[in-house]
Amino acid sequence: MKKLCNKLIILLIPLCLVACAKSQASDNIPAQNVLSVEITKKNHSWFYFTNITFRQVDKPQNAPVQLPRPWTEAIHITSANNAAEQNGNAKAYAIVNRLGVLKFEGEAIFLSPDVTLFNDRTAGNLVFLNNVPVFSVYKSAFFNETIDTPLYQKDSASHLFLIQFDTNAKISYPLINCNNITKKPNSEITDFYWNGLEWCCSIKTATETKTDFSYVKFTPLIPLLSVSPATASSSIKSEETDAEYFRKCCAQIDYKSAPERIKKLLSGFDTKLPFIIEVKNAGGCSPRTYVNNVPEITDKELKATAILSQSWSAALFEDGTLFLEGALPGRHILRSGMPVAMRLPKLPVGYVYTDFVISGTTLYAAWEESEFYKTGRTGFLQVNLDRTLYSRMI
Repeated sequence: MKKLCNKLIILLIPLCLVACAKSQASDNIPAQNVLSVEITKKNHSWFYFTNITFRQVDKPQNAPVQLPRPWTEAIHITSANNAAEQNGNAKAYAIVNRLGVLKFEGEAIFLSPDVTLFNDRTAGNLVFLNNVPVFSVYKSAFFNETIDTPLYQKDSASHLFLIQFDTNAKISYPLINCNNITKKPNSEITDFYWNGLEWCCSIKTATETKTDFSYVKFTPLIPLLSVSPATASSSIKSEETDAEYFRKCCAQIDYKSAPERIKKLLSGFDTKLPFIIEVKNAGGCSPRTYVNNVPEITDKELKATAILSQSWSAALFEDGTLFLEGALPGRHILRSGMPVAMRLPKLPVGYVYTDFVISGTTLYAAWEESEFYKTGRTGFLQVNLDRTLYSRMI
């Protein structure tokens, strides 16, 4: 296991998942039916983010040192998801905070930076409207210095909220501003939950003496992609709600109520270790979060994110354990539909995997150097699943 950085370990279920999640505590816990697949330059690549783009590197710890910054201000992938599959086309997207939008098409990677929208805002919460990427931006009242400027505090200032990414023109532009949702000055919509019909928003209003929170839910009266900040106020129906309603919208759910596809995917380990998993539908609305509590274990939950696509489902844990079942576009069904567990290269201490997408047969896994609320070096791993998985497994 000491050579884990140079290998991908494919674990066929059933397997000892305690070994996966506890790898930092013990590298010698045995696992059944282990197949090692050598990593070479031909089947994986590491990338890191600079202040303006991304570049290749041999391994994350050799990326240029970045001064740790609050996660709201750091350049890193904050949200990612696949678009819905259409005629075998498997596009995927990632929101890169303070930088722009990444678009993945197989092994091709496209970055669409936007200084105007991203430079001094926190971006994330990627969802899809008719398979069009939509995300939100805001300014942090704790860490963003621009909220103290006279320009920001002017009554006429536009505080952006929902942004659409035009996949053809490769540009981002606003759909709705915070000003369209609330008349309170110096306000930002810091979070939202969209269930496919209704948008529930948390609004933070900063004054010289205190910070207030308020909550609004709204529904569009016309297709939301036809709305602009100039027309939004008359194109949506909104009403005030409260913190309890917002908490219910975003509430974590017991893992027992998770989708059956997720429980099947993780059937080898859901009863052994505590974890919290964010489940997304490809091309869908806001994700749901499920919690697997294990009373007899007091360890902190492992974090994971999962995607349910039309022909496959996958989940990635922060330690690099990836579960996959189904058939990727243009490929056969793996193991007759049985889940496969794959171990990504082990990251250095202080680094974690945070999110992922699969475009065609190429996996992209976001990584970052993390300490409490601050983030240092960040980037993503690219893995060719044809060479590392399909060529070794029927």
